[in-house]
Amino acid sequence: MDQPHVRFAIDSQYGFVAAPTDRFPDHLAHWYLVREQFVPVLEAPGLYRLTHPHRDGLRRTRQAVHDLRRRWTVHADDVLDAAPHTAPSALTAQRSQAARAAAASSPQYDRSLESPPLGAAVPSPPSRAPRAAAPRRGRGR
Repeated sequence: MDQPHVRFAIDSQYGFVAAPTDRFPDHLAHWYLVREQFVPVLEAPGLYRLTHPHRDGLRRTRQAVHDLRRRWTVHADDVLDAAPHTAPSALTAQRSQAARAAAASSPQYDRSLESPPLGAAVPSPPSRAPRAAAPRRGRGR
């Protein structure tokens, strides 16, 4: 395997981190990683940490790994390696549940108001024959 351009890992002190290697020019590494919401760690030159890791940090780091892999060689810890067979997140499950609920009809919905399916015979409304005028009682003019 080729030496990677960037390594992603989880650090006990800094959280989600990225470390560009010598194969990746410093100015390009800085440009790409800043756009992926990583900032330089002042205490450790050559190390970048994810901003706000408590805000869906795992997903954002996986996305950064995915984005940089489009053009560069990337090495990531197994947890950070975004694989298509990963289990759906709680947000995905919640969205799926909301979609199923939106697609189902409400038990309170009156099906008699529903439009008939295409091609079905439409029942005609009951006919109202005009009534003959009834003679009026009382004084007329």
